[in-house]
Amino acid sequence: MKRISTFIMVLACTFVSAQNINDVLRYSTENIQGTARFQSMSGAFGALGGDLSSLNVNPAGSAVFNHSQFTVSGSNYNRSSDAFFGNSFRNTDINSLELNQVGGVFVFKSSDSPWKKLALAFNYDLVQNFDDEFVVSGNTTQGIDNYFLNFAQGQALGPLRVQQGEFIEDAYLDIGSNIGFGAQQAFLGFQAGIIEPTADEDTNTSYFSNAQYSNVNQEYLQSTTGYNSKFTVNFAGQYQENLYLGASLNFHTVLYDRLTLLDENGYDTDSPVQFTTFDNLLHTEGYGFSFSLGGIAKLNDNIRVGGSYQSPTWYELTDDTSQRINSTLAEQDIDFINFSIVNLFEEYRIKTPSKLTGSVAVVFGKDGLLSFDYGYQDMSQAELRPTTDPNFVSENDFIAAQLGVVNTYRLGGEYRIDEVSLRAGYRYESSPYENGDIVGDLNGYSGGIGYNFGGSRLDLAVNRTEQDINTLLFDAGINSSAMINRINTNVTLGYTLKF
Repeated sequence: MKRISTFIMVLACTFVSAQNINDVLRYSTENIQGTARFQSMSGAFGALGGDLSSLNVNPAGSAVFNHSQFTVSGSNYNRSSDAFFGNSFRNTDINSLELNQVGGVFVFKSSDSPWKKLALAFNYDLVQNFDDEFVVSGNTTQGIDNYFLNFAQGQALGPLRVQQGEFIEDAYLDIGSNIGFGAQQAFLGFQAGIIEPTADEDTNTSYFSNAQYSNVNQEYLQSTTGYNSKFTVNFAGQYQENLYLGASLNFHTVLYDRLTLLDENGYDTDSPVQFTTFDNLLHTEGYGFSFSLGGIAKLNDNIRVGGSYQSPTWYELTDDTSQRINSTLAEQDIDFINFSIVNLFEEYRIKTPSKLTGSVAVVFGKDGLLSFDYGYQDMSQAELRPTTDPNFVSENDFIAAQLGVVNTYRLGGEYRIDEVSLRAGYRYESSPYENGDIVGDLNGYSGGIGYNFGGSRLDLAVNRTEQDINTLLFDAGINSSAMINRINTNVTLGYTLKF
């Protein structure tokens, strides 16, 4: 008689080196999202303001508004991933539709104070859309057995056995809770028959692979969904005629899911293992807080300069994971370890680096404008916390050694013909890695059009970015990776109403 007791089991589990440099980079990056006007000029708004999404660059921008207004924007996100693995190539293309921005600003004018205007703004931006997918397939000399051997060597055999009267899924959760993630992965490899102990004693600590091959066929899919959103509360003012000052409080919400599926075959004909499947599901959620300060100064009727400071973002996050595995030699009950069996981990924190932005803009009266922003962010200052955690100490040292300064350049322009505005922009962002072969530089182009109805405005933007990313399929035991050429194309429609 099989289980009727539990379908979902959740236990605390020690996660050895689970959070790593990839998590830090994921939550340190904010894409050019927001209003259609902002996107069409590649986000070059640091010295301009007058747009709700410009508050992400410089919080003084809300004081530039002459009228109270409300803006809402929706985007279609297209992600095209060209994946190169060995000698093979696969393309994956996905689309998603999101309400990515909504917000409003209230402007209060004064005629008898040096503070000519005060502005209070509220804005929601989807600063990062995690919806993405890529598939690779091909031959490799590194099978999944290396992943399990990496964790198994040095682990005693005794705890990797299912005890008398114990269900296999209970043993899986128990070993994760009491010994750790590494032992849990060794347990999976042993119970699936992929690895074998060199001796049958409980004290044995060495293992070998049951998979025999010179190379294997792998098909690997990674699918991610979720978002990083920001709700901004902003206050700014115009002092005299030429100075704008502002501050923002930013409240972040994170939801991230990553599914990976691996199918492996093509072993030698006499290999005891002839197929292996290994799937993983990660769910992350949490929240964060940051603040920003900024100023804009009019040097004359045509030239404006701006500067801003964006604080670190302090995230509080929790992870839970589920796994499933099968192979030719797997135990009969192996299917009871599935996505219903959940490992819940203790809360952890990430501190992303602060960012400085300098900006200059030239305004040609009512005919148009040109704007340039430069951003500086030292990614080596990112941290996993608590820093006293021994696992985080080594990972933070690795982050400091691998990551460097990210330089961002944004250029945008707008040309007005009566009620029509034509816009274009360019964005360059250097690799966060000292070694640009891991993550390449990002290049982006944008364009758009707007029509002013007087009391309202309709805007359309197209924003395209391209970047190469060298992605490891697994974080341990296997060095094989896929080179992903990722092209993101956003089409955004926005509507603004003045009141």
